[in-house]
Amino acid sequence: MRFTPQFLDEIRARLSVSQVVSRKVALKKAGREYKGLSPFKTEKSPSFFVNDQKGFYHCFASGSHGDIFRFVMETEGLSFLEAVERLAGEAGVTLPKPEARDPAFEQRQDERTRLLALLEVSVKFFEEQLRAPSGQEARRYIEKRGLQRETIDAFRLGFAPNGRSVLKEYLGKQGFTAQDMAASGMLISGDDIPTPYDRFRNRVMFPIQDAKGRTIAFGGRALDAAAPAKYLNSPETPLFHKGGVLFNAHRARPLAFNRARVIAVEGYMDVIALAEAGFGETVAPLGTALTEAQVQLLWQMTPTRRVVTLSRRCCRPWH
Repeated sequence: MRFTPQFLDEIRARLSVSQVVSRKVALKKAGREYKGLSPFKTEKSPSFFVNDQKGFYHCFASGSHGDIFRFVMETEGLSFLEAVERLAGEAGVTLPKPEARDPAFEQRQDERTRLLALLEVSVKFFEEQLRAPSGQEARRYIEKRGLQRETIDAFRLGFAPNGRSVLKEYLGKQGFTAQDMAASGMLISGDDIPTPYDRFRNRVMFPIQDAKGRTIAFGGRALDAAAPAKYLNSPETPLFHKGGVLFNAHRARPLAFNRARVIAVEGYMDVIALAEAGFGETVAPLGTALTEAQVQLLWQMTPTRRVVTLSRRCCRPWH
């Protein structure tokens, strides 16, 4: 979506730079400006200045300079579009209607909307199954790891029943087609498979979210010791590209900024264990070596670019 200069100026007119910056930086009046400690570098003397009249901030420690959109992008790891959407909402400015699009683009957007809705229904289904009698073994597995109810709810852990079509039948009753189920990664299908079937069976389920907290995929931990794969992820889909996502990034991002660090570990349970222990700024790749795209995401999460990596050895009891 493209924004006109007039639209952006309207947001700037309603939100002063000091108003936006003060949520992250303690500012003090200094003549016509405000000053504070840099949010991008560790320092003892203020070198970060805000000028509302000119509409910008400048950090002498890091060289960072920009307006309210740039500040939100740099301190919260948002894209320009996400920053504009966030600040427009705060300013009470209505986003412009999108320009006319080609039919193919509209079709892709409609598909994404359907798949996001399907995955959200799947999350709720797995949560309900975890609480049901059939989820006893999954609950026992989780309880052995000492997770609190609040943590289970926050990460929306669930259970996929041990059946080839349990989720498929449930989603069908909710109005979703087998084609959408397969496109979302929830069904295994193909020309050589006469009847598509549930991808996740008899597994503890971990929803994987995007930067906005929307579920775009799943990871599943097998409860059967004889299962071919202990951990199983969703395949690549229109919503999910494994090498470009970090588990728990949307929850960790604000904490990573405030604590000036992000912790990178190996797996889902490592993240959840550390989050419950008070280290909510923890993320993990999804069962692969860290990709360049994931490294870029880590850099965006903390202005100091301080990344702490922990090996699985420190979290061995969780696996």
